[in-house]
Amino acid sequence: MESVTISTKYQVVIPRRVRDTLKLTPGQKVRVIMYGNRIELIPERDILEMRGFLKGIDTEFEREEDRI
Repeated sequence: MESVTISTKYQVVIPRRVRDTLKLTPGQKVRVIMYGNRIELIPERDILEMRGFLKGIDTEFEREEDRI
C-alpha cells in the first residue's frame, strides 16, 4: 500500500508503480466509488481492451430459472 498527499486543489498523484501496473495513461478517465470511509478509483477501459478478459471462466453451473 502506498500513501499519497492531497494537494490544495484536491488532486492526488497516482504512484508510478500503480500507473505502470494498471497501464494508466494521461487523460484516461477513472470512476470514483465511495465505500463507507474509503475511496476506490476504477479505470475506465475501452470495450475492445476488455475482449478475452473472461477467458477460461467456468460456465458450468446451475442457473436460476429466471436467469436463463
